[in-house]
Amino acid sequence: MAKTQSAGEFSQWLRGAAAILGSEKGEADVPCGSCTTCCRASMFIHIEPEETQTIARIPRKLLFAAPGFPTGHVLMGYNEQGHCPMFVEGKCSIYEDRPQTCRSYDCRIYAATGVTADHEEIAERVKQWRFRYGSDEAREERATLKRAAAFLRENRDLFPYGSLPSNPAPLAALAVQVYKLFADAKRSDAEIAEAVLSELVVAAED
Repeated sequence: MAKTQSAGEFSQWLRGAAAILGSEKGEADVPCGSCTTCCRASMFIHIEPEETQTIARIPRKLLFAAPGFPTGHVLMGYNEQGHCPMFVEGKCSIYEDRPQTCRSYDCRIYAATGVTADHEEIAERVKQWRFRYGSDEAREERATLKRAAAFLRENRDLFPYGSLPSNPAPLAALAVQVYKLFADAKRSDAEIAEAVLSELVVAAED
């Protein structure tokens, strides 16, 4: 039998995930155990200019300007093994000053939305998560969230080019942020797309 891992109660997770995604300082409480897959998943880590302590801990040669972002936003790449260069001897060497991107990362978002992770090891880890449902309403929330994610994946033609994330993690995050728009089954696809775009504009202004 395949190994499983409790992902927690779904509605509680969803509320927490939405709050973290709407905050600049949120930190996900993920029951990772000994898993360090995300540190070894060939990820580019976005670091904002306000994260001065983080930037001070990382050698400058490991950082480069983040394409499409204002001046001061940087990315940290990965080494030849696909590992974060700050991942040393099996653990994060700057954990207390790790980037906000790392603090808010939660691979349960793939399990919740049905979006497939773009890294094989993370995808395998995601298969282990099992949510609990305290009510029928929680199950309906899960179904609504999955509809939101599927809509964003399958209806890119309804959105201006480049307005939707192209990578799985930010696409799943967007689904969490806008899933309530999909609770009304009477809306047309065009109306839903317009509502999602309005949410994106508000988020950009904030």
